[in-house]
Amino acid sequence: MSRLGLAALVTLAAIGLLALVGPLLWTIPPEATDPAHGLAGVSAAHPLGTDELGRDVMSRLIHGSRVTLLVGVAAMLAALALGVLVGATAGYGGGWTDAILMRFTDVMLAVPAFFFILVAVTVIGTSVATLVLVIGGLSWMPVARVVYGETLRWKTAEFVVAAVSLGVPAGRLLARHILPQAIPSLVVSATLGVAFAILTESALS
Repeated sequence: MSRLGLAALVTLAAIGLLALVGPLLWTIPPEATDPAHGLAGVSAAHPLGTDELGRDVMSRLIHGSRVTLLVGVAAMLAALALGVLVGATAGYGGGWTDAILMRFTDVMLAVPAFFFILVAVTVIGTSVATLVLVIGGLSWMPVARVVYGETLRWKTAEFVVAAVSLGVPAGRLLARHILPQAIPSLVVSATLGVAFAILTESALS
């Protein structure tokens, strides 16, 4: 791993750790107001200052990051699960299964995701579960295309053909022989998926 990559990983890990344990270490409620100290500068009591209502900025950042990371990671996992299912089924099944699933994926890619998410959230509500399901349900298509390509690539490999000749069931064949080959590509897709979910959630806010 390069030094730049290691530094990025350490930074992300520190942010995630701060979001998890931060409220235990910094106990000022994020909604507590103190108008007498509004827009205060950096101090020992408020390391990042306060906003116009006197609320502690550091506390609000810590608590806000928890919701943001929860939505980002959960939406990414939902998109990953759906994308892997669709892509692997289409790539391994072939024929009409391939045609129907991948054309459906193409149709979903043509949908303006942000405006669809905005309408769905307006109609259904703005709970965390709703955000996760809606964002995840409209961001699985790139994952499906990646898994589809990897499945097509590896299903003709010699070790997969040998497994088929031994009578290995399709589900086990995908889980143990084909999908593990797609893990590097899925890691990249998952990373981009978290970023997309966080940016979308921020825009909706």
